[in-house]
Amino acid sequence: MVRLDITRLPGIVKELAPETEELVSRIYSWYVEPGRLVLTDAMLEWVREKYGDIETQQIVRVTNNQTGESTLFNSVRARRPVLTPRAEETRDLSALSAEGPFADPLEETPADTFGRIDGDHWVTASNIAKYDYLHAVIIAKGTDPFVTSETQVADMISVAIRWCQDANRTDPRAVYPFVVWNFLWRAGASIVHNHAQVLLTHLPYTAPARLERVRDEYRCRYGSEYYDDLFAAHTAVGLGLVYRGARVMAHLTPRKEHEVAIVTESPHDIAPALAKVLECYRNIGVQSYNAAIYMPPLGEEGYYVTWVVDRGDLHSRTSDIGGMEFYAGTPIVASDPFRLMEHLMAAMLP
Repeated sequence: MVRLDITRLPGIVKELAPETEELVSRIYSWYVEPGRLVLTDAMLEWVREKYGDIETQQIVRVTNNQTGESTLFNSVRARRPVLTPRAEETRDLSALSAEGPFADPLEETPADTFGRIDGDHWVTASNIAKYDYLHAVIIAKGTDPFVTSETQVADMISVAIRWCQDANRTDPRAVYPFVVWNFLWRAGASIVHNHAQVLLTHLPYTAPARLERVRDEYRCRYGSEYYDDLFAAHTAVGLGLVYRGARVMAHLTPRKEHEVAIVTESPHDIAPALAKVLECYRNIGVQSYNAAIYMPPLGEEGYYVTWVVDRGDLHSRTSDIGGMEFYAGTPIVASDPFRLMEHLMAAMLP
């Protein structure tokens, strides 16, 4: 059996039933083009040793025609040698997690004016340097930095929702929740102790608001729900599965490596799938990640969309983003979503 990879995407789509091919092509477009180079004699030996045969490389670009998201894939980039010095081995993360203000949050962190939300595994603190005017930190009570159990993830989400409800009572205008989880320093966390951020505002943030506009425009144009068709497109090419009420996708236009999208209609369906994604991440060696949850406005029904993305080697001094991400709006990704899907299926399906 031929093993699927992102370079085979055009052929995979052509083999679909006509109506399914039309749906996939409605949301996504792509190209596969050869990137060529000529090696000098002086560099030939070390290039062969580090990279293999790379004079011709298959470059894949996938674009979401509805959202404008676009990603470039080149598996050769995964073979790049790191030419900057590596940091010394980090001390035990659990020991580092036991240090600092988050080790004793009730005494060492501020509370919100309406108090704290105290869960079984997490407790809130008012962020001392706020992103926005209603902003709390959700701090893990344990010192193990690796949270992968469904119970722990479910409690974090529950604490976030309860905090939003309390925050809304202090400012009824604020109805737009946002949860972000930056795991370790490669993902932007300044404290090793595991923690997430929850915000509530009266103006929605740009990225989730853009997706809501896409949904409205898509529904008007095609008469169907964008998230339903997005999942159908991923499933059609072998990149989607259902796990306990959650639709899980190895994202076709990832922001960076190993991005997963989880779509649910209830917050209670997030934790089982997200916990499995984090378990899968640990299995494939992901050391640092960003996660975010887009939620409907308080008091309204809607979709909950969870994003998780790998942020790379904790000891690398090479940044995982550069000018293409900032200014071309097109991330460069080395991981293949078809390989990621194999690992997700192994973690989630019997």
